[in-house]
Parts: sequence; structure tokens; C-alpha cells
Amino acid sequence: MDSAIGSQLQTCKPSNGMLGNPAQNGATILDSNAPPSVVAADATLGRHLARRLVEIGVKDVFSVPGDFNLTLLDHLIAEPGLKNIGCCNELNAGYAADGYARSRGVGACVVTFTVGGLSIINAIAGAYSENLPVICIVGGPNTNDYGTNRILHHTIGLPDFSQELRCFQTVTCYQAVVNNLEDAHEQIDRAISTSLKESKPVYISISCNLPAIPHPTFTREPIPFSLSPRSSNKMGLEAAVEAATTFLNKSVKPVIIGGPKLRVAKACEAFVELADACGYPIGVMPSAKGLVPEHHSRFIGTYWGAVSTSFCAEIVESADAYLFVGPIFNDYSSVGYSLLLKKEKAIVVQPDRVVIANGPAFGCVLMKDFLQALAKKVNRNPTAFENYQRIFIPDGVPTKSDPKEPLRINIMFQHVQKMLSSSTAVIAETGDSWFNCQKLKLPEGCGYEFQMQYGSIGWSVGATLGYAQSVPDKRVISCIGDGSFQVTAQDVSTMLRCEQKSIIFLINNGGYTIEVEIHDGPYNVIKNWDYTGLVEAIHNGEGNCWTKKVRNEGELIEAIGTATGEKKDCLCFIEVIVHKDDTSKELLEWGSRVCAANSRPPNPQ
Repeated sequence: MDSAIGSQLQTCKPSNGMLGNPAQNGATILDSNAPPSVVAADATLGRHLARRLVEIGVKDVFSVPGDFNLTLLDHLIAEPGLKNIGCCNELNAGYAADGYARSRGVGACVVTFTVGGLSIINAIAGAYSENLPVICIVGGPNTNDYGTNRILHHTIGLPDFSQELRCFQTVTCYQAVVNNLEDAHEQIDRAISTSLKESKPVYISISCNLPAIPHPTFTREPIPFSLSPRSSNKMGLEAAVEAATTFLNKSVKPVIIGGPKLRVAKACEAFVELADACGYPIGVMPSAKGLVPEHHSRFIGTYWGAVSTSFCAEIVESADAYLFVGPIFNDYSSVGYSLLLKKEKAIVVQPDRVVIANGPAFGCVLMKDFLQALAKKVNRNPTAFENYQRIFIPDGVPTKSDPKEPLRINIMFQHVQKMLSSSTAVIAETGDSWFNCQKLKLPEGCGYEFQMQYGSIGWSVGATLGYAQSVPDKRVISCIGDGSFQVTAQDVSTMLRCEQKSIIFLINNGGYTIEVEIHDGPYNVIKNWDYTGLVEAIHNGEGNCWTKKVRNEGELIEAIGTATGEKKDCLCFIEVIVHKDDTSKELLEWGSRVCAANSRPPNPQ
């Protein structure tokens, strides 16, 4: 993830040398001169919000217009450093802000009251689950309508305007309802600073008649946040490192595994520092792929229980000590709760907590500090990696196919692998792409994102839009199943408007394959679309777009050659037609175990 945002927030200071004093709520309160008696016409709430978004690193805002947010959008598009990306629906706007935040460190979206807010809330919940700071801005009712017992449009027909707010309370870390100008400055800054500190989405509702009104609190340019960095309890840190060092140094064959919370803890570099020092084999949990360097000399692959990279699970589960850094153990990552791990062998490091085996536990210890301190204390022990080298057999290659025979999934991903470089990034949709993309070997600098905790099908279309917008120097390669694509297909249109050059592989196998392997039924079969025809209709001769339907390896090789050559500056959409039962072996195993977990009978009462 781009680290520029974090470093900017920690180091930037106001030009006049005044430093902010963080309030209890995390916003920066600054001394200022008395406001002038005449307020400048541009000293408005809308301008302040736009400038604040630019200051924290947002260059693009994903929006769907509605009558309650139109005046606010006027002020956002008037800001030179901010670009409005109009999306086809609110769900995709939220997914785009999610994808944008993954690369840039923060994202923002703007929708209208209730009909827009309740449409985008699924995407905001996903961002919450993935610890992504997304600023969700909603245009709210006119200030004069609050407390009047009036019924407004875009509501459920009750004079209570709090329904949307109540819905957002469980999927955001802070909610601000701005319906007067006196505290608008404080509310906006408190919400944004909280999002950055907590690395979670926030909700900001702004009354539709406020953005254009000048107010003295907006007279000055927004001064960059000076957020107080969190620090570890020194005694707790020393005790945690001592206990972990004793535990690890007496073990014979320890291993280290990276988890998804490395991102929120901003500890990826510290993880590598410890990995370099300790000599242990390095694995990664599936939801942390892309956060741990796969080009490291001791990287052994993905630890995912029964569907791990070959020989990885054997080394991890036979170890006498495993150091899990930022893990999330849920039913999916544990393959239906079937991991062969023992708590008494584990050290679990969370963003602000360390637990050694069955105890002791140390709170107020930041992951980054702990890893860096442990790297200086732990003994180097390459025993488990030497064991790995002894048992390792290089992966086989798929059975060679005739260039004209029907294309197989494993052949397709063999060719996708060859496309990867430091100038590409992979977006994997929920479904069998989880498993096939997990097996890709990422070269240094290659990005990788997927949404495992929330697992909302269709996420990847909006996420591809947002991620590609945030890193125009990378070419995004998205692998999307046909069922997922049908949920959110419209915003291919927005990719074309933004002149993006992503390559989308649409895997057409006739249904919800991941659901088939968990529990099959007629509801998993979908209506087939002419996907390339659909994208051509969306293209409609405007923008750079190229589509191709492929049925065999020869056609796939030709299509990839065109997409990476003659059409390298186009949005390329390649529909890959495969058999409905053609899945990865990992999905077959994973699906049966998740099915077993879902089918457990109730415990006796």
C-alpha cells in the first residue's frame, strides 16, 4: 500500500509553525485569530470539506448524484485537486472507494439521503471488515426540516430522519450529522481524523442547504492534521518481547505467518525485518496475500489448512512454535475450523496486543514496535526452512492441452502468471478466483487485493475501478466470475469514462461455482449473457475498449498478446468460456469442509 499518506499525516505541520493539540476525540484543535467581521464568499463548508479531502490524500471522490447532495458536489468539483468520478450506482461507488483506499490509504464517496445511503451501506460494511478508512458523505435534509414532523421523499414515510444514521452506526467508527454551521467544522474534522486513526469508515451527513453558505469557521485553509502517533507501553513491550524471545528461542523448528492485520498496523516492513533476522520460513494467510513479499528467499507460500500451498501446511502444522502476526481465524480462513494448530504452540500478535500460547497476554503493545524489538532479541533458527527444502518438490505444470481443445482454468492461470510484473496488480473476485489467484506467484512490486472477510460477490468491479484510479501507473488484472459480474457490471462504463486500461478476465462457467461446491442446487445456475456483447454495448463507440471471447488456449494466448501489445492502452475485456465443473482442487476441498461446518447440528439444549 502506498505509504505516502501515512507519512504525510505524521510529519506535516502548518506553515506558520503552530502545532495542533489533539483533543480527546482525535481531531486537531488549533489556536486561530479572531474571525474577520466580513466572511469571504468562498469560506464555505463545501470548500472546507473539499480542501480537507485533498489534504489527507484523496484526489478522486466516487459519487452518485441526488437532489440532497447536488450543491455539495458543486463545491467538490470546484476544488482543483479533486476529481469527481460519477458511478452507475451507490454500491459500486462504495466498492470503488474501498479499492481506492487499499492503494492510497484513504477513500471517499458521496451519495444522497437514505436511498443512496442504504444502497452504499453494504460496501461500507465491507470496508469496515477490512479496516479501510473510507469517508462516506451523504447529502442530508434541509436544516429547516429537522424537528418539524414533516415527511420527506427518499425516506420510508416517517418524520424520523434517523433511520439512515442508525443503520450506519454499526458499520462505521464515527457518525457526524451536520445540520448547523456552528459546529460543522469540528464535526467534519473529528470524523475524518477518527477514520484515519481507527482505519475504519466514517459517516458524514451534511444538510443540503449548508455547503454554499460562508461561515467564519471556514475562513482559514484547513491546517493539516497532526495526529498524535500511538505508542506502546514501554514496560509491557519489554515484558512481551522477553516472554516471546524465551518461548521462541527454546523451540526447535519455529515458523512465522503474516496475517491481514499487518495492513491496519502498518507493520509490513517490521514483519520483513523480523523475518530477515529470525531465519524462520515465512508463510502468509490467504487474506494477507500481497502484504508479505513473495520474492523473499524463505517464503514458503499460503497457509490455508487443507488447501495451503504444497508443503506449506506440513511445515507450519509440524512446527513446535508458530508466530502468527495479525491473523484473522474465521470459518473461511480456517477451512471450516479444520486447522491443525495448537494454541499452546502459538504466539499471536495483533495490532495492539500480544498473546503467548495460553498466556500471558500483553496489552498496549503495538505490533510494529513488538516486531522490531523482537528482531533484535530472537535467535536465528533456520531449522524449519531446512526441513522445507528437504521435502519441497517444485509444482507440476498442467497437462499440456491441444491449442484447439476447450480451455481449462489451470491453463488460463498459467498464462495469467506470465503477465505479472511490478507494473501490474491483481484483483481477485469472491469465488474460485480466490483459490486460483492465491496460487499466483507475485513478483516484487505487484499489487494484490481481494475481500475475504466480508466476501461480497460483485465487489471486484467497483474495487477495480477505484484501485486503478488510485494507481494509474499500474495495469490492473481482474479475475471475475460470471455470477459476480452480473451483480455490478454497470461500472465498466465508468472505467471507460476514466480512460482506464485494466484487463478483465470474465470467467464464464454458467453459475455460482463457489456456492455449488458448498451446497449445490438449481439456484446456483444463472442466465448466460453475451458478456463481450454487453461490454461492447456499454462502450458504444466512446472511449478505448477491446473485447474478445476465447474458448481454447490458442485463442487465449492470442487475446493476451493483443491486450498487452496492440491494445495496451485500452480497457480489455476477455471472456473466458470454461466447463461448469472446471474448478480448482482447492475449492473442492474447501467447499466440502465449509459445508460440513455450516451443516453442524444444534448443540443439545
